[in-house]
Amino acid sequence: MDLGLGGRVAIVAAASTGLGFAVARELSREGADVAICARTAADLQSAAANIRKVSGHEVFHQPVDVTDANAVAAFVSAVETRFGRVDICITNSGGPPSKLFEETKPDDWKAAIDLLLMSVVFFARETLPRMKKNKWGRFITITSYAVKQPVDGLLLSNSVRAAVTGLARTLANEYAAHGITVNNVCPGYTRTDRLGDLADVISARTGTKPEDVFIGWERQIPAGRIGTPEEFAAVVTFLASERASYVNGTSIAVDGGIVRSLL
Repeated sequence: MDLGLGGRVAIVAAASTGLGFAVARELSREGADVAICARTAADLQSAAANIRKVSGHEVFHQPVDVTDANAVAAFVSAVETRFGRVDICITNSGGPPSKLFEETKPDDWKAAIDLLLMSVVFFARETLPRMKKNKWGRFITITSYAVKQPVDGLLLSNSVRAAVTGLARTLANEYAAHGITVNNVCPGYTRTDRLGDLADVISARTGTKPEDVFIGWERQIPAGRIGTPEEFAAVVTFLASERASYVNGTSIAVDGGIVRSLL
């Protein structure tokens, strides 16, 4: 299947490792010119080299703190200067710490809002007007299955990612007439470094071995296993493609069936 991504320009945030990296690599394999950002320059250079080797396509990379509006604006401008356009934007970031409500301070809430919500706002402000001018675009947020089914111990993620879902659904209404789709993709338990870190936190809190935390997660998933970043990236890449032109305003779980809701 030709996804129609040849010649498209895609921005992927937090793409030096994990889900963001897997998405950037898959988009590049499908023919898109990819621009990636993250906070650590050395990790970005390594990720860009890996993607180029796999796909043979150009990869632009620049260190960016996604909670800094000026840094996001400068990055998007640099991408447009490099490639001449911006067609696709995949927002992504690290997750806030795992805390219970009584452990969570006001500054924790502010930091989570900046990381999860405002970073999406900053990218939307910079990329959607450019897509509107070109009468084509794909804006996709990487969130979490927690927006459909809250996860114990992930208070900040459960709360703030729900706001991202509301933002994206509203943007989907406002920009659809301009050839732009806006969708959320909600990963379940996926084998990344972030998941390993979460297992360590739960292990320290409960006295359970990290490997037993993973076994507990697998028992909750109808598929009976943890997902891979590549499986997740395939769904995001389809949504970013020409083929997904009538998929708009959705929140798609890539979770092995762990979400039990009907919607």
